[in-house]
Amino acid sequence: MSVFQGVGVALVTVFHGNGAVDLDSTAKLARELVERGMQAVLAAGSTGEASTLTDTERRALVQAVRKAVPDETPVIAGTGATSIRQAVALTRDAVGVGADAVLAWPPPGSRDLPGYYGAVAAAAGGRPVLAYHFPAVSSPGVPVAALKNLPVTGVKDSSGDPNRLLDELAHYPGDTYVGSSALLALAGPMGAAGALLALANAEPERCVVAFAGDAVTQRDLAERHLGVAAGGPAALKRLLARSHGLSATCRIG
Repeated sequence: MSVFQGVGVALVTVFHGNGAVDLDSTAKLARELVERGMQAVLAAGSTGEASTLTDTERRALVQAVRKAVPDETPVIAGTGATSIRQAVALTRDAVGVGADAVLAWPPPGSRDLPGYYGAVAAAAGGRPVLAYHFPAVSSPGVPVAALKNLPVTGVKDSSGDPNRLLDELAHYPGDTYVGSSALLALAGPMGAAGALLALANAEPERCVVAFAGDAVTQRDLAERHLGVAAGGPAALKRLLARSHGLSATCRIG
């Protein structure tokens, strides 16, 4: 069963000026983005600067987002970690505070993907698990050929590699969620289940249009996509500071 279909947002974590997590502003942003068409919300992912969050902050963040958005909107928690032990603990915590699904990148250089994802799936207690292919964070990532043998519902692919995306859509029977806003007009018409996007924090409507196959909108998103791809959460938060008056404080960069 699919976690969701369509475009979801890889949510930023809003911080106060002193660097503390601003749960109210983050939850309010999540609710607004759902009202503007987002079909799912990913909390504590790489865009949410999860590597800088304490376990307590992660739990509070997932719980606040879950309470803020409608019950029918899936909240996905990022639970990837550098060890099975950490990923299992993060997954149990996330499920315990209401996450509907989890997204986990594997430990860098992992040689036992079935063991890792099996442990995460067990900790998820029946909630769906998405593999996360993001070589920039966890190299080499999750090979396409390995996906069908993992206890996961689908994969989020943030590599930005069109050849990899084509391989997934042609050969992997599970759900593929594109993580790069450069490939929306390719992924949607070719049958991707959806997208989980950083850029959707600032451009939710146009991301939806591009995923529906509108090449003009895809091209029109180029400058914002390239800026966010190059500048990461800091660049994205500067956009949100201008459009929403949110704090641009980052813990990364």
